[in-house]
Amino acid sequence: MKRGFDILVSFTAIITFAPIISVVAVFVYVKLGSPIFFKQNRPGLHGKIFKMYKFRTMKHAVNVNNEVLADSERLCDFGLKLRSTSLDELPSLWNVLIGDMSLVGPRPLLVEYIPLYSKEQAKRHHVRPGITGWAQINGRNAISWDEKFKLDVWYVQNQSFWLDLKILFLTIKKVLVKEGISQDCEATMSRFEGTNK
Repeated sequence: MKRGFDILVSFTAIITFAPIISVVAVFVYVKLGSPIFFKQNRPGLHGKIFKMYKFRTMKHAVNVNNEVLADSERLCDFGLKLRSTSLDELPSLWNVLIGDMSLVGPRPLLVEYIPLYSKEQAKRHHVRPGITGWAQINGRNAISWDEKFKLDVWYVQNQSFWLDLKILFLTIKKVLVKEGISQDCEATMSRFEGTNK
């Protein structure tokens, strides 16, 4: 039922939002140049690696040593506005349609984090990652990693169709009021360094 719902909603959303997707793509090209899409490997269901798509929100900028600058230095005003509206997530609907992701589930994080998870935290990979999730409506990027993982695991253990509908509804509300976009003093979310026990 969940997969069928994902296919129906993602396909409908891609068709419905096609004009908006096209307009955003043009703005990204004008403001940031090519490439328009941000593509990155992320771990999915059971840790299987897939390529996630989003609209690019950062400039390509390096220092004198040709090292990529911090996110806070590369994230421009346009990119910040794009993230605050969550329009940068629209290309991820393709990931949902082809089965890499779900509409609702733990957010797909960096591949390099996999060895840092505790056994409990790794349970987040027991389901498909989502465009939005329980952690996103309970703090998004403004909560700690420990809180985020606890919320992710809670979702895995309590998932249901009605819970997904609730999360989708509350996600729309969060996006409209632009809550929890970033942590204090961070462009988005601080890096996960592992959990000390």
